[in-house]
Amino acid sequence: MMTTLLAYPWSAPLLAALLAVPLALLGHRLAGLVLERLTRSVPTLHATLLAIKRPALFVLPLVALQLVWQAAPDDLRFVGNVRHLNGLALIGAATWLAVRAVSGFAEGMVRQHPSDVRDNLQARRILTQARVLARTANTVLVVAGAALMMMTFPGARQVGASLLASAGVIGIVAGLAAKPVFSNLIAGLQIALAQPIRIDDVLVVEGEWGRVEEITGTFVVLRIWDDRRLILPLTYFIEKPFQNWTRHDSQLLGSVFVYADYGMPLAPLRAEVERIVKAAPEWDGRFFNLRVTDATERTMQIRVLCTAASSALAFDLRCTVREGLIAFMQREYPQFLPRMRIEGDDARPAVPAAQP
Repeated sequence: MMTTLLAYPWSAPLLAALLAVPLALLGHRLAGLVLERLTRSVPTLHATLLAIKRPALFVLPLVALQLVWQAAPDDLRFVGNVRHLNGLALIGAATWLAVRAVSGFAEGMVRQHPSDVRDNLQARRILTQARVLARTANTVLVVAGAALMMMTFPGARQVGASLLASAGVIGIVAGLAAKPVFSNLIAGLQIALAQPIRIDDVLVVEGEWGRVEEITGTFVVLRIWDDRRLILPLTYFIEKPFQNWTRHDSQLLGSVFVYADYGMPLAPLRAEVERIVKAAPEWDGRFFNLRVTDATERTMQIRVLCTAASSALAFDLRCTVREGLIAFMQREYPQFLPRMRIEGDDARPAVPAAQP
């Protein structure tokens, strides 16, 4: 019985495969334990190692099997098909491992710079670069893996050669069809490197105020203040103007406009503004003032400037100051609120009667 099995042509390769796979799994286990311990002091490498742990469980046995099949005799029946199938599985697993390695490295970089702090500009910069570059690299890796798998088929190589030979009109059509894809890919790289926008930036786009919630490989998700989502292509932020309120820091100077009659004294208003601003928890202590910035035939325009640490706090502070000034004028100087006057001859000052 044993002699019959050993005489079977596939017996030696199968026996070698049965030994190679457990050895590869054992090597994966031992190498994983050693590398995890060695990389604990390097969070980025440790995160990358944890990310590739599962795909490596498939890559190493497939590499071992590929070595076994390559060592098998070429005249062995179906050995070419086995090598091809194993090669396809190995390319797929290797592509998966590369994608996971890039994603793990990006996540490791992000974890080293948490964004849940007050001054998170540097963290948001790294988060944006890591996410966008990782997605771009993963797209390239998946396309490269698929191309390598296709190149293992002789028919696909012939089709590719014929397409290249007639690359005139077909190349133009393909270029036009792929223009949006490549435009977004290049725009993603520009956004990651130049960073006109970052995750959690406050933008004003198309007349809408919101925060950057997500940057993908093709579009940007802007979370509007009322929880709507504005979806914009990546190329929008390269080709069109927009406002970024947190480009260098999140501090903002807010303005409040109120209108009052010319008879309204300014000194009490300045004192009230000082009291309101200094009592407001949203004020960051940098600056505030009150000025008359315009005058019409009926009212004067009063502007109050005050600073806050972020756009959300600046909005709340502006509302607090506006409400406080209106309440103060209603309570203390209601006669100087804006109103329409219609005065006739009877409104002229009376002339004192002559003394006898």
